Amino acid sequence: MSEDCIFCKIIANELPGEILYRDDRVTAFRDIQPATPVHVLIVPNKHIPSMNEATSEDEAVLGHMQLVAKKLAIKEGIAEKGYRLITNTGPEGGQVVYHIHLHLLGGKSMAGGLV
Repeated sequence: MSEDCIFCKIIANELPGEILYRDDRVTAFRDIQPATPVHVLIVPNKHIPSMNEATSEDEAVLGHMQLVAKKLAIKEGIAEKGYRLITNTGPEGGQVVYHIHLHLLGGKSMAGGLV
């Protein structure tokens, strides 16, 4: 856990968040500034700053994040029509919080391009 990381504080229940899923490896909660009608963040409980710092030891949790995203897409009712999964890395990649996270986006068509 990183003491100054907002996501670590949500995982530790030190800050509020609308938690949709939690297990021993990941926590998922709604984004407070949603870009689409459904915008969920899936984060590893272990603090990993970005994809650039991920190692082979993180492979299982990174794959688990993808499968949790699928479960949440079904639960949120967006699996049938489709959804987008995004991981931003670094400042030019749009990363704002330096705790790796997967954005689950859906509830509207994104076929025309980026959100």
